[in-house]
Amino acid sequence: MIPMSDFPQPAPDFSQPLEALRACHERIRSQCGTLRRLVAHMQDHGCDDQARQAAGAVMRYFDTAARHHHADEEEDLLPRMMAAATVGRGSKLTRLIADIATEHKEMSRVWTELRAVLQEISVGENTILDPLNVDRFVKLNHCHIVMEEANVYPLAEMLLSRDDLAEIGSSMAQRRGQPG
Repeated sequence: MIPMSDFPQPAPDFSQPLEALRACHERIRSQCGTLRRLVAHMQDHGCDDQARQAAGAVMRYFDTAARHHHADEEEDLLPRMMAAATVGRGSKLTRLIADIATEHKEMSRVWTELRAVLQEISVGENTILDPLNVDRFVKLNHCHIVMEEANVYPLAEMLLSRDDLAEIGSSMAQRRGQPG
């Protein structure tokens, strides 16, 4: 059996946007784990009901929550960090933002390829889920998360005011159709 998650995840608390972003990273790690288990499951069981359900769940997550997560960073967090940065930190942050944008684009490109196969699996087509493509996607996400948690979020905690964080949190909630 492919466990899709141990327990239902509570809705994020956008009053603490950096914690909500970190929590999203945990869910991304979980979905990446599901992808890895799906590869092994399909090698043993083919495209059975569990494989179809797992593929659908992973697609729903990366099509919505993960996309929102990238928008949270690119449209809210990073621009506010740039606005708050001093001249000395600004050039380092500019490079960091460029790296994040590049990584987001690469993850999106790889996701598009992987999603096409997951779509086939979700509708019962007995296709091959290439372990190398899954591994590439998982590693891209892992490295990206490590970089953000080690560099971006600690810097955000130093640079951003309570008002900045409240506005970011409100925007995050609105992006998801929740009251801000």
